[in-house]
Amino acid sequence: MKDIFGKALLDYQNGNYTEDIITATSISEDDILPLDYLFRSYSDMPKLEQKALQLAKGSVLDVGAGTGSHSLYLQGKGFSVKAIDSSEGAITVCKLRGVQHAKLLPILEETETFDTILLLMNGTGIFQTLQELPNYLKHLKTLLNPNGQILIDSSDIKYMYQDEDGGYWHDANANYYGELDYFLSYKNEKEIPLKWLYLDFNTLAIAAASIGLTCEKILDGEHFDYLAKLSV
Repeated sequence: MKDIFGKALLDYQNGNYTEDIITATSISEDDILPLDYLFRSYSDMPKLEQKALQLAKGSVLDVGAGTGSHSLYLQGKGFSVKAIDSSEGAITVCKLRGVQHAKLLPILEETETFDTILLLMNGTGIFQTLQELPNYLKHLKTLLNPNGQILIDSSDIKYMYQDEDGGYWHDANANYYGELDYFLSYKNEKEIPLKWLYLDFNTLAIAAASIGLTCEKILDGEHFDYLAKLSV
């Protein structure tokens, strides 16, 4: 990985902002991801994220922390928070912004245990594919303290396959419709494509139940998205 995402965050943090990140997926055209949105405060966060932060308890692991916005809010409320990300640039920005415990670490290499694990901003994306989903959930389960919780959000993107007549054009023999290739570019440099997973709630709930986790929908968002809580 070239860590183009991290480079963009560092540019913004260091006052070198000139343009935004461009994203696309295997089923959607180029879209702009404004860098300032990634540095948002609590008041500018979607209701799903605000609700997740309200539900946080005990020691917290912020997975895919990005610029550390969620970690900083909870840290300011007195929580013990560990922020992890696979982007070196993102972790550098977390530290520059004041996150006290930020580490460059893929989630599957985490070994500490927590009372709350946050996976926000389509947290299911890091699972990559439906096939890998049980492996990630099993690992997350091992990171939970007794009575711990995983707060995770995602979107049911089935609507993106809907035609004008109300039917769906997704090939039933193809992979799960939420498995996408994710493309990112910044300042004319392109990142290596990522595998990214959007999950409908029922599929997440079934996968969670298969490894002994309960799955409760906490809140529906404004555009086919939802917040869920997983617990033992």
